[in-house]
Amino acid sequence: MKIQYALFISLSLIGMASTSFAANTAKTTPASSAAQSEDIKKQLREYYFDAARTGNTKMLNEFIQAGYNLNSQDEKGYTALILAAYHGHKAMVDQLLKAGANACVQDKTGNTALMGAIFKGELKIAKTLMQTECSPDQKNNAGQTASMYAALFQRKEVLDSLVKQGANTQLKDARGNSVDNLSRGEFK
Repeated sequence: MKIQYALFISLSLIGMASTSFAANTAKTTPASSAAQSEDIKKQLREYYFDAARTGNTKMLNEFIQAGYNLNSQDEKGYTALILAAYHGHKAMVDQLLKAGANACVQDKTGNTALMGAIFKGELKIAKTLMQTECSPDQKNNAGQTASMYAALFQRKEVLDSLVKQGANTQLKDARGNSVDNLSRGEFK
């Protein structure tokens, strides 16, 4: 709760919090206090994920300084790191990793920040994410790995790096696709 209020105050100072929201929370009753606390949590989460989507490193830094949980997930399971990687915000990816964000966290479909970066063609971000402690063979819910994504989307340089890290190119996804057949454009 202390972190939430510190963040709310910080966000207000940089102009992101609405003055009408602050005015409406000035007088509270015990029953409305819990609801207002939930409203604040929801609003902070929205600011956090919006910062990741838009690459607002100043806003992100406010969350980091306040001790916000960097591995928080939205309704789709996306973390700020997944969103920053997907949207091509390299500086934010670096900032989140340095602050301790977990690159191995998966969204609700099992995809990671690395898979998102490969899909979007964010190769510099993908190379940064490959330097983390995540297994190169981490699978999503369809049984696909980062190397399968690299093969499918013809990201040869990324695929070569994953293989050097020990990625198993013989693994098959739920449909029986492997790195080899995906790199040839063959799908099952």
